[in-house]
Amino acid sequence: MIIVKRKPLEEILEMTKDFKKLLILGCDGCASIIQVGGERQARILKLLLEMGQKIKGNGKLKAQAISILRQCDRQIATSSLDPIIAEYDAVVSLSCGVGVQTIADLYKGKLIIPAINTHFLGMHDTKAEKFYEMCLACGDCLLFETGGVCPLTRCAKSLLNGPCGGQASGKCEVGGWQNDCAWVLIYNRLKARNQLDLFGKFRMPRDYRVSGHPRELGGEKENEEGKT
Repeated sequence: MIIVKRKPLEEILEMTKDFKKLLILGCDGCASIIQVGGERQARILKLLLEMGQKIKGNGKLKAQAISILRQCDRQIATSSLDPIIAEYDAVVSLSCGVGVQTIADLYKGKLIIPAINTHFLGMHDTKAEKFYEMCLACGDCLLFETGGVCPLTRCAKSLLNGPCGGQASGKCEVGGWQNDCAWVLIYNRLKARNQLDLFGKFRMPRDYRVSGHPRELGGEKENEEGKT
């Protein structure tokens, strides 16, 4: 899941102060699941912006709040927004950075204002009400070799061949000894599965051609069909 958090209201008010017609655009994907960017949150933000701009003396704001299935899907976005987007001066997006950039690319003449900060790919623990960073989306997954614990993400130094000297009693020096050492977790997982041979495996430095930015995926079938 992409973990996001809404920007401070004052920051959003500052970005929208010069516009009189705003479309508040929610996303029913990841942002909605963690109750940051769905239709309900879009309606709430609409009311807050209307009240905030009135208090600041910026005049009356005309805003509409809607939500679409996924802002990161070009076809869904165009089918939902083409009939209405021309009516508004700008769009306030309650989506991750991927959604914001998708809408901005589709409507290059329209300002797309991000109302959300994108933090990381993570796990949601609803009971603890916490989000944990778990994956860097590196494009070359090692989880089979590391007991289901990602060393790139969960090791503060992204080490690939075991722990450094900065761990004590299973805790990492980075962050004041509060976080578990990823390589101690990996060792314990592999030991429990009788796979410690994988712990001693030497891993070459990362091939950043795989995880370099920007990346793209798919289209191979379409490209092959185009050659025939």
